Amino acid sequence: MPKQVDHESRRRQIAEAVCRLADESGLEGVTLRDVAARAEVSMGAVQRCFRTKEEMLVFALGYIGERVSARVTARLVASPAQSARTALGHATTEISLLREEHRAEARVWLAFLAQAAVSPSLAEILRSNYASLETVFTRLVTEATGSGGSTGATDGAGSRDPEREARTLLALADGLTAHVLMGHLSPETAMDVLDAHLNRLWGGVDGLSRGGAM
Repeated sequence: MPKQVDHESRRRQIAEAVCRLADESGLEGVTLRDVAARAEVSMGAVQRCFRTKEEMLVFALGYIGERVSARVTARLVASPAQSARTALGHATTEISLLREEHRAEARVWLAFLAQAAVSPSLAEILRSNYASLETVFTRLVTEATGSGGSTGATDGAGSRDPEREARTLLALADGLTAHVLMGHLSPETAMDVLDAHLNRLWGGVDGLSRGGAM
């Protein structure tokens, strides 16, 4: 009797292989043949899961985005009693990928970001990922700063636009990831930059993004 194959599990196995290859040599080093070899499946198995390389990359990007989002969600629900400020710091740390154990994932993520500049299908996936994260961050900024609305400029009393602050945090996280990977900043310096920015949202609280060792 033919062996039954879990199609979704196979697709995730292939996505893992794509990520490992992208970590080693960038997306330009990812071919269907090399992915098949790294995933320890046949070329036919890869082609049954994905009709094209582009389709395979789109799935792999969605897969890695899900992993990061799942960690953010897990961090937020692990300590329901934590303040919104602390939760925001933890969530920002997770998407910044500054810890050593996330360094390979960071390299893969930035490889996809670069490729998305010339790939509409990858760009669409990234826009969806960022939109979801922006919604979560907007809520956390609103709760952490006591901002009542989602629009309007910052005023002299410190009222802030939660959507704009959420977008700023997402952009800062990606920037810090890139600067650490290229060696311009150490992970510790990048975390200090992140802490300083978070502190400016409400002032006077140190180490808000600290959630574990690098």
